[in-house]
Amino acid sequence: MHTLDRIYIDGQFVTPHGEELFDLFNPATEALIGQVRLGDAQDARAAVAAAKRAFPAFSRTTKAERIAMLHRLHDAVAPHAEALAAAMVAEYGAPAYFVDFSARRSASVFLDMAKTLEDFDFSQTIGRAEVTLQPLGVVAAITPWNSNYGFICGKLAGAIAAGCTIVVKPSEMSATQTDVLMRALHEAGLPPGVFNIVNGRGEVVGAELTSHPNVAKVTFTGSTPVGRAILRAASETMKRVTLELGGKGPNIILEDADLETAIPTVAMMGFGNSGQACVAGTRILAPRSRLPEILERLKTAVAALKVGEATDPSVMIGPMVSQKQWDRVQSYIRLGQEEGAQLLVGGEGRPDGLDRGWFVRPTVFVGVNNDMRIAREEIFGPVLSVIPYEDEDEAIAIANDTTYGLQAYVASSDLDHARAVADRLESGRVVINGAPHEPLAPFGGFKQSGIGREYGRFGLEAHLEPRAVLA
Repeated sequence: MHTLDRIYIDGQFVTPHGEELFDLFNPATEALIGQVRLGDAQDARAAVAAAKRAFPAFSRTTKAERIAMLHRLHDAVAPHAEALAAAMVAEYGAPAYFVDFSARRSASVFLDMAKTLEDFDFSQTIGRAEVTLQPLGVVAAITPWNSNYGFICGKLAGAIAAGCTIVVKPSEMSATQTDVLMRALHEAGLPPGVFNIVNGRGEVVGAELTSHPNVAKVTFTGSTPVGRAILRAASETMKRVTLELGGKGPNIILEDADLETAIPTVAMMGFGNSGQACVAGTRILAPRSRLPEILERLKTAVAALKVGEATDPSVMIGPMVSQKQWDRVQSYIRLGQEEGAQLLVGGEGRPDGLDRGWFVRPTVFVGVNNDMRIAREEIFGPVLSVIPYEDEDEAIAIANDTTYGLQAYVASSDLDHARAVADRLESGRVVINGAPHEPLAPFGGFKQSGIGREYGRFGLEAHLEPRAVLA
């Protein structure tokens, strides 16, 4: 068992002032695999001070200099993909397909942002005014445990491109991944204080960052309730905020969908990343005219999804991240039955043959209406609900009848038809027929799924403030 006792401030690995030790577990075995020494409010203040000292010089770097830094960050992180993947497997238990994507993506986001920056104009003339886009200042980035190093790299890339300095507070549950990434990032040789990383609890380090007067912007990925708290705290000093929050994504199967290809895609869009994903398509909207066939195919598709340890490359669904998360998902499976929904597949407890680890039986409810809590609340586990609809207008009404609006899905054999439906959905992203991720497109949500956008041009602009000079 190892103890991680370093954070990164002002270009150096330092011992935290905080003394609390937090246990780290392997969720597939429930074994204690290490501890991390957490930073405290004093560590957060030291990191902010370092970022503030670095900001004046860094904000004046040229676009070419920052593009070069982004390439150096890519070159520093890319060789560590295998170590990052191993850390994610040990600490989070994600299946191989997700681990591989995350490990590659952690480095490639820097190249994506460099490409965005190449074509970005920081100044323009509007009437008689010269308008320039200025970096905001010190950014505080708070990241979750379900894609730890991907979120860190994405937020770091946006800040660097804009000329902002940054303090990152990752989830304390992802400390092994953070340690591997932190040491890789150090190899890029960026100026001291440009980026800083402080492990710690949200209510301690996160709270200090969101209230600190020298932090100009907070970017947070996580739950909607925590996002609300951050927004309230940030408002005291008028911080700019980017919040990427929860979701309850609709996955609309249109009447003209080819079920042979649509159903496996629908299942993976719901169960991807073991269901621990804000973008999961957890509400399957099915035309009543085709409901029996859809349910039969869905039951078969879900039964074929293997649950187990990530060391098995055929596994599609891994464990929940913690005992707490396992208990939460189990409570929703019980709740669904109490609300009157029926189990098409799955149910409470562990899958057969798995007597340890925080594994959940992939579960699909039928007999669900959109007023049930299992259809309205984010469960963050492998639990889906099938909701029938009579016609397309009703499907769209059900899809939009939610407090969330992060990512939606449409399945159709007619692309023009699918696009017409997509245009009516209140969602930050709409994925048609399982289309692959587009790294340069903006990412963020409508309604209570968040504020602002990340990635590409929109993510870069979120770190900038326009200034008009009139002469």
